[in-house]
Order: sequence, then structure tokens, then C-alpha cells
Amino acid sequence: MTTVFHSATVHTMDAAAPKTDAFAVDDGRIVAVGDDARELLEQGADSVDLTGYTVLPGIIDVHNHHNHGGRRELTDLTFPPTANLDEILAAVRARAAETPAGEWIYGGSVGSDLIGTIDTAEALAALDEASGDHPVLLTDDSLHNRWANSLAMRKAGIATDTPNPDGGVISRDSAGNATGWLIESAGVLVELAKAADQPESAEALKASTAKAVEMLNAYGITGFQDAAASLQIMEAVKALDDAGELNSWVVSSTPVEEFIFGYQPVGEDVIFGMEHTRSEHHKPDFIKIFLDGVPPALTAAFVEPYLPAEGHACTHGHMTMPYEELETWLLRTAERGISAKIHCTGDASVRAVLDAVQKVREAGYDEVLYQVAHGQFVTEEDIPRFAELNVAADISPSLWFPGVIIEAIKSVLGEERGSKAHPNRALTEAGALIAAGSDWPVSVSPNPWEALYGLVTRKDPTGEFPGELWPEQTLTREEALATYTINSARAMGLGEQTGSITEGKAADFVILETDPLACPVEDITTIQPVSTWFAGKKVFPVA
Repeated sequence: MTTVFHSATVHTMDAAAPKTDAFAVDDGRIVAVGDDARELLEQGADSVDLTGYTVLPGIIDVHNHHNHGGRRELTDLTFPPTANLDEILAAVRARAAETPAGEWIYGGSVGSDLIGTIDTAEALAALDEASGDHPVLLTDDSLHNRWANSLAMRKAGIATDTPNPDGGVISRDSAGNATGWLIESAGVLVELAKAADQPESAEALKASTAKAVEMLNAYGITGFQDAAASLQIMEAVKALDDAGELNSWVVSSTPVEEFIFGYQPVGEDVIFGMEHTRSEHHKPDFIKIFLDGVPPALTAAFVEPYLPAEGHACTHGHMTMPYEELETWLLRTAERGISAKIHCTGDASVRAVLDAVQKVREAGYDEVLYQVAHGQFVTEEDIPRFAELNVAADISPSLWFPGVIIEAIKSVLGEERGSKAHPNRALTEAGALIAAGSDWPVSVSPNPWEALYGLVTRKDPTGEFPGELWPEQTLTREEALATYTINSARAMGLGEQTGSITEGKAADFVILETDPLACPVEDITTIQPVSTWFAGKKVFPVA
């Protein structure tokens, strides 16, 4: 049965017809827009009168870790990255009191600005006291680093003489004892110990995915890209889709190697065998490369060095793999039509990606998609190369307005340099495709409306952090909305399926009381969908 939604302000995000007042849906797809839709209404199609409402395409989040976000909502210990040490310890103590003896306490997020406070023997002793007989593993606000108590480290075999693993650091005090602060791959040692003690079942993974999609739908999100999906997570997504219970497009990016989450297995066997997880709405089309770490941990790779500081020599950071290995990965996967999302938080790693993609394009692989994930620091000379090489900029809201992470970055790069994060205006004017993603649960929430406010104002939508972050790099509202709809769809390879209200595409849309393109800018942060529709079915609110 054809249904016509009419008498609304419809921002289609289709450049050929950006605004209309009606569209028709049948069998999960948009079958007519504008005059053609009204003609169907006159012919007796079902009618949904949306007088006074605004309609947008479903929001598409190009970068999140959905299963981790769902699990955090269901089972993990949670506290905001603004929590101080005493507040974290109180949260651990409370969870320990209600958790059976010996079971793990897992959660986050420890703020990046707390590294100096928790990386001490005294802080470890306080964590041990708060946790009692429970192993504890807490993630930081980047998900790259971990804070573990002594029992968790013992279970992982971390002792005084344990060497640093490749790509990671076991931080130690002046006596050589581990403090519990574990950088990059060092945290995986404890992640693996936890997984051995308390493995996640397939049903638990499905529950986390289902919860995450439910939460995303409530914000108007009908498509997303998981930025680092394990084989087991991809199988859980497919299982939900096969059962008709996946209310979102999902594009998965699976790691070529793993030194953050502790996934097993990873690498070639998963990458070249993940096709069995494909389903109608799940597209296992990307690899994920973590090419560097994060600036606060001095693990992001920069052209110019970090500020000199006591306790470390002058450093530019480092990439996680030699350039030649990066180029090899991109060429080998391009041969099979597999795209790539590449984590880069320093400008040197961004440049390496652009150099490698240039080799891929020269080899004739023009259709494979590439995304620089985060890429908050880009040298001026590299900005035009995004458009020239058809590389999308995957940008993250927790980094384009003032906040905990930006303050931590400033502490290692300096005020002026650390403030020049996310050159969104410069990239846009250079013709780059900018796609927005929440990076949830690195960001506290996947809320796209707060993120849109940040894109057009460069201000913290919560008001907790004053000022603006590089205000010259603001986007217009139309540009910002495109980053969260049609741009993200194109960057993910879904541009022909979704991302705009266009005849032939999936009927994915969100109905709002507030028009984000016309309301006072402060009202954008308070937008809440009236309803969210995926494939022509209302998925929020659920009856």
C-alpha cells in the first residue's frame, strides 16, 4: 500500500530538488516526491498529514563503536570523562559492593586530562582499595588506553619484568612497578585476560547491538558505520538482520590488526572471509587500520614534534606500521574491492594515508572508498589532496568543540597548535567530502543534534566548556546537515540506497517538530525526533 506523507517542510538533501512538501512510500522505498507524490494522494493513496512538522533523511553516523556503546548501556560501569579521581573511585566502590566476588568490573571513561593523576603508585593503591577482590579494567575517553588494578594485571601476567608489547607501554613508577596505566596495545593484555575469564556470548553481543540500534533510532539515526567491528560483532549484526530485527543500515570496518580492543581473530582470515556476514542491511565492506594513537598519550604521529616535557624526550609520536606496510594493505584490499577506514590523529599519519591512496589510484583502483578517521590535524598543503584523491574526512564531534580531549591535546601541543583542530571549513572549500560520526562511546552520546550545533558554532553544546574552537572553521547549517546525511551515505558506499529523500531510495527519514535549518541556533541542541522511520517502518517510538 502506498502512503503519502504530506504538508511538511521536507529537506530532501537531494541537490536536484532540495525542498518539497510531500513524498510517497511503498514497500519500504520512496516511490515519488513532490508533485508526483501529491498525484498519488489524489488517486487514493493512504495519507499522513504532517502539517507543522519538518522531515529530514535518516541521520547517518559514519563512525561509532555501536556494540561497545550498547554494552556500556546494558552492563558496563559508566562515568563521564569529566569525573575526577575521587568520583571514579566512588563509582568503582559502589559497583564492587553489588558485584559477586571475583567478577570483573569493566567500564569508563577516564578523562585524558587525568593521566598524570592516575599514573602513580598512590592512585593504583586507591583503585585496589576501592575494588576489593574484583579485577578492574577501565577505558580512557579515547578507548585507546586502559587503567587496570593490581588484580587485573596479575591475571594478565603483568609483573615487574614484563616487557612492553609491540605498540604499547606498561607505565611504571620510579621503582619499576606497573602503575596500572596501560597505553595502546598494553591494555590488550588485560582485555584478553578478561575475555578468557568472562567471554561474551553470541546472545550478549546481539543484545548489545540491538540496544545500540534502539538508542541510535531514538536520535533519528538510521545508518552507521562501525569503526572497528570484530568477526563476532559482524555475525551478531547479520543474525539480527536475518531475523528482521536490525532497524538500521550497518557498514562494518574490521581491523587488520588489533591492539586496542583485544579482538580475536583479526587480520587476513577475517578480512578475506567476512563476506559470510553480509545481509540485506549489513555491509562488511571496509578494513580498519589504526595508523597511530592519540595525542594526549604522545602516540599520534606529527610532522612537528610535541612540546618538550619532563619525563619524555622530544618526540614526533609514531605510526603503528611502516609506510610500506600501509601501502601494501591498501593495494591488496583494493584488488578485492574492499575499502578502508584509517585512524589518523596526527598530521604525519594523515599524509601517509594520502600518499598510499595516491599509489592505489595510480594503480587504477578508482572506485574503492577511503576515509581518514578523525584527522583533526592536517597540514595546509595536504588539505586539497582529500578531494584530488577522493578521500573522505570522517570527523568526530568530541574533537571539533572545546572539551576534555581538546584540553588534553593542548597540554602536549601547546595552546595555539592544539586549538587548530578539524579544519572543516578549509576541507569543504577544497571540495573534500566531509562525513560526520559520533565516535560513540568515545563521545558520551551519539546525539547528532548536539554535534550539528558544534559544527555550526564550534562551541560546546553542553555549555560546560566556554569559548569556541577555531571559529573560522564553522560550517553552514546546510553543510553540517549534509555531513550527517548524504555525505556519510556516500562515504560508506550507501549513496545509492539512502542519505536523501529521493525516488528509488530506502524510506529512511526522521520527523521533527523543529526545523534545524530555520530555528534559533541554540534550539538545535534540544531537537528530539517525533518519530524515526527505517525502510518505511516506524522504529521510534516503538509501540
